[in-house]
Amino acid sequence: MKFLSDIRLLLLGSWLGAACFFIAVAQSAFAVLPAREMAGAVVNRTLTVLNYSGLAIALVLLATSMVVRMGMGRFWIWFERLLLVLIAAACSVGQFVIGLMLLSVRAQMGKPIDEVAADDPLKIQFNNLHEYSVWVLITGMGAALLAFFIISNRKFTAAKTTTSDPFDFEKEFKK
Repeated sequence: MKFLSDIRLLLLGSWLGAACFFIAVAQSAFAVLPAREMAGAVVNRTLTVLNYSGLAIALVLLATSMVVRMGMGRFWIWFERLLLVLIAAACSVGQFVIGLMLLSVRAQMGKPIDEVAADDPLKIQFNNLHEYSVWVLITGMGAALLAFFIISNRKFTAAKTTTSDPFDFEKEFKK
C-alpha cells in the first residue's frame, strides 16, 4: 500500500508543480512575446492542459482513495476525499465555466483586448472573469497542497502480532 501512496503523492505533486510552473509561464509569456494576443493564446492552451490533467488526476486519486485506508482515521480519509473533489471542481469550473465564458467575451469583443477601452463592459467582464479564474486555480492548488500533506503523513505500520501468552519464551531464545 505504501507504493500506491507514493504513486498518489507523485501524481499530486506533479500537478501541483505544473500549476506553480504555469504561473511562471504565464508571466513570462506576456513579458517575452511581442503580441499580447500570442501570449494569451499560449497561456490559454497551457491552462487547458493544466485543468484537464488536474481533473484526471483528482478523479484517479479519488478512486484510489477507496483502496488506501491504512493508517488513517475516518475523518482524515473523508477530508482527503473532500479536498480531491475540490481539486476536480476547481479544474472543471476553471475550464468548462470560466474558460468558456472568457472565450465568449473575447469573441464578442471582435478585436484585440488591448484595443478595447478600459471602461468597456466587455473588458470589465473579461477582467472579472480572469480574476475568478485566478482564484479558482489558487483554491485548487491550496486543496492539492493540503491533500499532499495528508497523504504524506499517513502511517504505514504493520499490524503487530503479539501473543498474550505470558509463557511464550520463543522470542527470548532468538538471536
